[in-house]
Amino acid sequence: MHVCLFDIDGTLLDTGGAGQAAMEAALAAEFGASRPVTGISAAGRTDRAITQDLLAFHGLPDDEAHTARLLTAYLRHLPEQLAARPGGVLPGVAEILADLAPREDVLVGLLTGNYREGARVKLAHFALEAHFRFGGYGDRHHDRCDVAREALAELRAHYDGEIDLERVWVIGDTPADVRCGRAIGARVVAVGTGVFPLADLAASRPDHLFDSFRDPRGLLELLV
Repeated sequence: MHVCLFDIDGTLLDTGGAGQAAMEAALAAEFGASRPVTGISAAGRTDRAITQDLLAFHGLPDDEAHTARLLTAYLRHLPEQLAARPGGVLPGVAEILADLAPREDVLVGLLTGNYREGARVKLAHFALEAHFRFGGYGDRHHDRCDVAREALAELRAHYDGEIDLERVWVIGDTPADVRCGRAIGARVVAVGTGVFPLADLAASRPDHLFDSFRDPRGLLELLV
């Protein structure tokens, strides 16, 4: 069995910054926190870690109540931000998923820092949700390597056969995707469709590096 674990933002989708805009709109609506946010990185991180930083930036407690309020408001604003921005499915992705998802010898899942429901909303907006059977998400974890471990546990729960880690692939657009793939013993494909230059991705030493998936055949031949 071949297993493909995809990141979302910068790998499958360009949302035009909808996630960040929805988070900022949620902070303003829920807490009146409208000061421009600076110095908080998002690429390759989990939404839980980003949420912690945003609450701290605005001087708000990072407790269960504030986190839950922010998440609820974020999910309320996300659909309208997706609809308002010129995002899209990245080149080649629709073809890759349409080829992989129906195969009986392939399991297609997610390994993403997004909140689970945020991931669902983004994928549904771009009509990709149905391709994914399981995943690891950023609801609880601050470290992306823990998200990878969650995805691996979900894989084992979903598939009761033997898992050969040589056939498990993590596909993402940041050095953090490479690190978390290594954390579970998987092989890694990096793609230069996110914010990181190809040189930075190469320095993280993925097994394979693509500038894009515009021609999907290269990735498909590699994965299966």
